[in-house]
Amino acid sequence: MHEHTAVVEGIPMRWLERGQGTPVVLVHGIPTSPELWRHVAPLVDGARCLAWEMLGYGTSIPAGHGRDISVARQAEYLVKWLDHLGIEQAVLVGHDLGGGVVQNLATQHRSRVAGAVFTNSICYDSWPIPSVEAMQRGKAFLRRMPETAVYPMFVSLLRRGHDNAVRAGESIGQHWRHYVTHGAAGALVQQTSALDVVDTRAIADRLPQLNMPARVVWGAADRFQKLHYGRRLARDLGTELQRIDGGRHFTPEDHPERIAAAITGVMRQAT
Repeated sequence: MHEHTAVVEGIPMRWLERGQGTPVVLVHGIPTSPELWRHVAPLVDGARCLAWEMLGYGTSIPAGHGRDISVARQAEYLVKWLDHLGIEQAVLVGHDLGGGVVQNLATQHRSRVAGAVFTNSICYDSWPIPSVEAMQRGKAFLRRMPETAVYPMFVSLLRRGHDNAVRAGESIGQHWRHYVTHGAAGALVQQTSALDVVDTRAIADRLPQLNMPARVVWGAADRFQKLHYGRRLARDLGTELQRIDGGRHFTPEDHPERIAAAITGVMRQAT
C-alpha cells in the first residue's frame, strides 16, 4: 500500500492506498492505525482501497492535539477528506471505533455510502471497554507513565485481541511504533478522553432505516466487543451475522480473507 498525505481544511490527513476501481474506505480503531488493513486490501479485487487514518491516531497523533477527536467528529473529518479526494460515494468498512465512525457517517450522510462492512465494531452501548474506562479514570496517572510501563499494557491488550500469535506480534510492531514516536502515554490519554458512548447511542435508532448493502463479520471469541452486539447490528442492518468461530477482536489482521470476502460481496450488491 502506498502512503499519501494531504492538508484538508487546515488538518493534515494520512491514508494508505492500493488498487483501482470502486472506492473502498477502511477505518481502523484504537489502538491501531491504517496499517490494520495491510492484509485485507491486497485481497479485494476491483477496488481502490483507501485506509484512512483517524485524526489523533497513527502519524496523526500530533494533529489531534487540541481538536475534537470523538467518534462522531471523526465522521465529519472523513466526509471532508472524501470531498477533498472527489469521492462522492464509497463502500465503507469499519473495525472497532472505525465502525462507530462509519455508523455516524452513514446515518448523517447516507448518500455518501454505497454499502458498509462492520467487523467487531463498537455499537449501541458496547463500549468503552473496561481497560479503556480504566485509562479514562486514571488519565492523570497514565500521563506520567514512562514508555517502559505503557508498552506492557499495550502488548497485553493486543495479544488478548488476537487468535493468531504470529499476527499478534506483527501487529504490536506495526502499531506501537506510532505511539512510541509521538509519546504513548499522552497519545492514549488524548484518545481515550475523547471516547463517549453517546456517539453510538444517539444514532442507534437510525440504523434499521439505512437500507443499504451491508455485511457484519464477527470474531465470536472477542472479549472486547461481544458477539451479541454483532447479532443486533446485523439484524438492524437487515443482514446475517457472519461468525468467525475462534476469532477474537483484530479480525482484519487474523482473518483478512473473511473481511475481504465481505467487502467483495457488498461491492457486487452495490453495483
